[in-house]
Amino acid sequence: MEKIQIFDTSLRDGEQVPGCKLNPNEKIIIAKELAKLGVDIIEAGFPISSPNDFKAVDMICREISDKTICALSRAVEKDIEVAAESLKNAKRPRIHTGIGTSELHIKYKFNTTPEKIIQRAISAVKYAKTFVEDVEFYAEDAGRTNNEYLATVIEAVIKAGATVVNIPDTTGYCLPNEYSEKIAYLRDNVKGIHKAVISTHCHNDLGMATANSIAAIENGARQIECTINGIGERAGNTALEEVVMTIKQRLHDKFYTDVNSTLLNKLSKMVSEGMSMMVQPNKAIVGENAFAHSSGIHQDGVIKKRENYEIINPLDVGVDHSSIVLTARSGRAALAYRAKQVGFDLFKTQLDVAYNKFISIADKRKEVNEEDLTSMLTDLFENNFKEELNPITVR
Repeated sequence: MEKIQIFDTSLRDGEQVPGCKLNPNEKIIIAKELAKLGVDIIEAGFPISSPNDFKAVDMICREISDKTICALSRAVEKDIEVAAESLKNAKRPRIHTGIGTSELHIKYKFNTTPEKIIQRAISAVKYAKTFVEDVEFYAEDAGRTNNEYLATVIEAVIKAGATVVNIPDTTGYCLPNEYSEKIAYLRDNVKGIHKAVISTHCHNDLGMATANSIAAIENGARQIECTINGIGERAGNTALEEVVMTIKQRLHDKFYTDVNSTLLNKLSKMVSEGMSMMVQPNKAIVGENAFAHSSGIHQDGVIKKRENYEIINPLDVGVDHSSIVLTARSGRAALAYRAKQVGFDLFKTQLDVAYNKFISIADKRKEVNEEDLTSMLTDLFENNFKEELNPITVR
């Protein structure tokens, strides 16, 4: 098995989302939890962007000594100098510098030529190397960059000293086969590629970020850049919890990470609350409904054996149990299961009567909660059942 490095950028790319701004103390709290989680690299901020971002990177460097701390910069000398200054107390500092490489960026963002972009990229990496040994280069909008030109850029920056080469699908443009082919092309055609780690940085504009990241590691990438809950610009970044659990559940014979997945749910909630970014209920792994079942067919299957409808044990991601949610779609097995949880071990005949009453209630509301269920069963027991019947066990 090969290790996949997990590069968390929740505190940089994730925090760039409107309304998600964190102060330095809030960043430190999350950074410490990321370290406990087991990520390998924490991208702590973009130091030149604001005094508070500089302060946050510096404070995180002082507090966390066993992880690589990364600071972002553009391919601009002043950016690199400020990033280096913010990292001066880091035990494992990394400067993350780069420039756009797509035809669109070259022509309309920088108003320059492909040759000049390569020179700027080389100069940025060389300058960053004067401050730190570990330099990551990002080829912004690599997803829409011609593969031959991208390979030329990557070869040049590796020769200049880049230790990690980041191939961002900045606009979430690529399909998984396109992105994986791009990674494979670099792996097979860049001289000296073995001297650097290939990294992914995928955005989710078409909902492909996780799929693209997984396709990339299967074709040579060994670092995934991601965020808790998939937060990030526009539609977000690759979700850390999704790639970690995909590797753990489906690719464990090939790859592994150092992430302690049992802490995922806790950290998801912390980031959601700290950044005021609600996690959609149907979000994979950490959504409220990720381990909830309301369909009678599914509920019956889960009660009989969880694996019938759950490919992940909720305990593996820090959720203490699956949820059987009572709705008008629920069946008798679910009602008996939930009734037993609130203290009513129903006989078969009782279950039949209770179910008819339950459906009449459930048809009028979205969910029958524990209080509603207890009230209904208490009323039925007090008023409808006088004879003793043989109990049945519903599993």
